[in-house]
Amino acid sequence: MISAIIIEDEKPAARRLNKLVSQLDIKVLKTLHSVSEAINWFEDNKQPELLFLDIQLSDGLSFEIFEHIQLKSAIIFTTAYDEYALKAFKLNSVDYLLKPIDQSELETAVQKFKMQTKPHTYDLEMIKNLFLDNMNQQDYKERFTVKVGDHIKLFQTSSIQCFYSHEKATYLVNELGKTYVIDQSLDELNTQLNPKKFFKISRKFIVNISFIKELVSYSNSRLRVVLKAKLDEIPIVSREKVKDFKNWIN
Repeated sequence: MISAIIIEDEKPAARRLNKLVSQLDIKVLKTLHSVSEAINWFEDNKQPELLFLDIQLSDGLSFEIFEHIQLKSAIIFTTAYDEYALKAFKLNSVDYLLKPIDQSELETAVQKFKMQTKPHTYDLEMIKNLFLDNMNQQDYKERFTVKVGDHIKLFQTSSIQCFYSHEKATYLVNELGKTYVIDQSLDELNTQLNPKKFFKISRKFIVNISFIKELVSYSNSRLRVVLKAKLDEIPIVSREKVKDFKNWIN
């Protein structure tokens, strides 16, 4: 039986992939949800034969894992970004699965892995750079529409100071600090917003750099983000994202 690890930050997607993979004579040893969690696990455990690896995790790109760990496992990438995958992966003969993952495509990728006669070598730095190049060429969302009663309000993305989630709902906060419910999840928004302008500081918040007034030290090595308009919810940079966040604002 093939040993495998799933690295996927969206827990429903991870559970579904685990279920599909378990039907293919594969034993999932562990499901990991972030770059930091993966690094910690690999430091203390033997690498599996196969990795199912999401590219964009909650605390960064999964390529960062292999800046700390020497890769020995085969990889099947999973991604929601078709335009990135087509260029970055096909040029490197790397298997990838587009979300939502199709059972037959999963079976084909696993069968290809089983038929390999020697370990595949990966130029992860090249794949990472191709991925980032394509991501930088993406057209980002310029405006959002929100239905309020019988009216539809339009907000320019540049005028939105943050997005946050609370009790299974997602909110847009305009430049005056007024909140509006929107349909997208934070993970969906994170793919639509320009990463030079917006940063997902935690599972609950995405902030616009143009509206950051100051940063304040917070408990457990975290940071509190003070925006120009006061919010009921307090934006806190999660501990695992503090380093990347500081690099982003500089």
